[in-house]
Amino acid sequence: MKTEIPPQVRERTIAKARTLVEALPFMREHWGRVVVVKYGGAAMERAGLSRSFAEDVALLQHAGIHPVIVHGGGPQVTEVAGRLGIETSFVDGLRVTDEATLEVATMVLAGALNTRIVGMLVAGDVPAVGLSGVDGGLIVAVRQTEPDLGFVGRVERVQAEVLHTLIDEGFVPVVASIAADATGQPYNVNADVVAAELAIALEAEKLVYMNDVPGVIGPNGDLLSELGVGDVLELLAQPGTVEGGMIPKLESAVRALRAGVGRVHLLDGRVEHSLVLELFTPEGVGTMITPDASPAEEPAGAEG
Repeated sequence: MKTEIPPQVRERTIAKARTLVEALPFMREHWGRVVVVKYGGAAMERAGLSRSFAEDVALLQHAGIHPVIVHGGGPQVTEVAGRLGIETSFVDGLRVTDEATLEVATMVLAGALNTRIVGMLVAGDVPAVGLSGVDGGLIVAVRQTEPDLGFVGRVERVQAEVLHTLIDEGFVPVVASIAADATGQPYNVNADVVAAELAIALEAEKLVYMNDVPGVIGPNGDLLSELGVGDVLELLAQPGTVEGGMIPKLESAVRALRAGVGRVHLLDGRVEHSLVLELFTPEGVGTMITPDASPAEEPAGAEG
């Protein structure tokens, strides 16, 4: 005797199947490619969102994608410095890092915070391994001089062999944004810049920034869902249009795209499963930045 499937169950089941089928082209597109994710903001602080992020990373890996996670942790460094009685100061929104602040940043970023993120990912069935830019000589930095903010570095070069080794063995690297120069002197480095430089060195398909904003907001207050490099440069040239932490993200996005990274995405980490929604659905949930089309790529009849 044949048993009928209740209509509501059948509809729900078919809807799930359609969702999986719709995601298949996007999974095929990213198969075997590296996706670098700068992880920060609310997604890093709230337990529920942290679990959601771990599930997203697990799905990426099971879909044949190679995720590499980069994190900073400015608010956490400020909090710990305050508890230790160390004053925090900024110049044009950038942290001044004296010797005491560098010790705190190293302890928080390459120690407690990196361990916490790795533990969260491992608990979500992701074989994560924590390291900083110092490990294996991954990131060689030099002191930033314009402006001089103390022990703040800029990336001079990336030696990505350690990441390739981990990826080839099935691990997910989680990189804290501390690097050292040729003498071994450590520096605090902007995590957005680190993410872009790693994406370039790894020839990543995508670079994703997860933070506490929906994406790039235009002059009229609306979310800009897709931009080209030229559009980004125009926004950066307009005083007051882009401010604070969005500036290094967009500057790094332009550098990454010009160096061959396929796409850059800026996501709201407060949205549950925002990483999967952006990469595996046609609509996406944030801002996607693409390279400007070359003349050969423009459609027939295009002006200019």
